[in-house]
Amino acid sequence: MINTITAELIKVRSLPVALATMGGTLAAAVVLAAAIAASGTTTSPTQVVLQSITYVQVGLILLGVLIIGVDYTGTNMRTALIATPNRRTLLVGKCVAYLLAAAATSAAAIVAGFLTATITLAIRESATETGADTWPVIGAGVYLVLIGLLGLALALLLRSLIPPLVAMLSLVLIISPLLSTLTSYAQYLPDQAGSLLYHRESTAELTSGTGMLVLLAWIVAIGAGAVMEFRSRDA
Repeated sequence: MINTITAELIKVRSLPVALATMGGTLAAAVVLAAAIAASGTTTSPTQVVLQSITYVQVGLILLGVLIIGVDYTGTNMRTALIATPNRRTLLVGKCVAYLLAAAATSAAAIVAGFLTATITLAIRESATETGADTWPVIGAGVYLVLIGLLGLALALLLRSLIPPLVAMLSLVLIISPLLSTLTSYAQYLPDQAGSLLYHRESTAELTSGTGMLVLLAWIVAIGAGAVMEFRSRDA
């Protein structure tokens, strides 16, 4: 198992597109934080970071899809299965590699965004709010990792790179915001439910805890179907 996880981490490090995604996510967090702080809509660095999550999540989704999807763009999955015939071990290795890469990317993006917001607000000579609750920021980091994990599960289920990426980005950027204005059931979509981890604004049906459970239920449901497909079909 250790060798498989190590091999998957080396693969992530050797993929230019994966490194570009991680670096781009960090850069996007900095640019978004600077823009939001400069706009004067808030004087809280924490709120600046939370407002940027909607767009920062794109990088984590792309990273999750890439971990699996890139193997289906050629013969990489066949090669991986030859090297690691135990499919369960291979999947666990890929998931752990993603979690480590995603946690590092998420933490770096949030810290960089927070520092950028603090500096930008100081330059604007704004009265920066202090003593803000740090739990929403932690919740945002957890959400970013989980929404990317959902992308990974969908990529495994669809056995491809582009379709799951388009589906996930359409969900979080178009479908979910649109449906939220039309029906209250939109709160059960994975991104809407998961966002309660950092918004801390409970709805009539969901709290931050139950919202996370809804997001985890989406991951488990899609992941279970993906694992069954992966274990029963050829590479």
